[in-house]
Amino acid sequence: MRSTRLNGHTIDYDVTEPAAKTPGEPALLLLSGWCQDHRLFAPVVPQLAARRRVIRMDWRGHGEDRTVAGDFGVEEMADDVIALLDTLGVARVVPVSTSHGGWANLEVSDRLGTSRVPGTVVIDWLMLEASPEFIADLRASQDEATWREGRQRLFDTWLAMADCPPVAHHLSAEMASFEYEMWARSCRVIERAYAGWGSPLERMAALKETRPVAHLFSQPVDEAYLRAQQAFADRHPWFEPHRLGGATHFPTLESPAAVVERIAAFCAALD
Repeated sequence: MRSTRLNGHTIDYDVTEPAAKTPGEPALLLLSGWCQDHRLFAPVVPQLAARRRVIRMDWRGHGEDRTVAGDFGVEEMADDVIALLDTLGVARVVPVSTSHGGWANLEVSDRLGTSRVPGTVVIDWLMLEASPEFIADLRASQDEATWREGRQRLFDTWLAMADCPPVAHHLSAEMASFEYEMWARSCRVIERAYAGWGSPLERMAALKETRPVAHLFSQPVDEAYLRAQQAFADRHPWFEPHRLGGATHFPTLESPAAVVERIAAFCAALD
């Protein structure tokens, strides 16, 4: 990973160039959720980079240097994304975010407009209003006395008792390496986003310029969740939900081939 200073913070990133690049094609920018880093995308980068420039970026405080000066949230995360794109001279980009990195993804999309962000992909993001149980876990994770228990309940939900060693390792060795301060911040920002927007679907509906948006997901597995997204797509034809058939919250680790296939098809349609 390379490092650069943006907005007063160290940002880690890398760029994988395709062997044969087609002029004018948008690059892919891979953005993790909170308390994750670029390793979440390791299984999909080689295939995605077969024909497109692929950029991975760690949020401030999420790279090798985990110190953070002051607080930050969705606005500042979007500031850092745009600063990196400008630094790299990226003219057109398709952001691909996982989980609640989606809030910053849509903020970037809104600010840059369709000329620079012609489409966006979100992966396994809780599309509907947050349940009381989810809010309770978010709040427990903000309390220094209960944050480990709240985090473990989230981990248990995300793994869903699946026998998936890459996901188990991601939870126990990667996400668990982030300490209380970042977990509390992440859960505070996520809770605030749901309180302000209602749901990611409502945030998408409020985009100043509509563009194709694909949601690739495995959780939740119940049919009602898929039907709610399909109903939204009926009203907003630019939205396309795709259930991948996995069990966990981490399709890039559990179902990388399906993720690559869907992203490639989405970008081909944009082209």
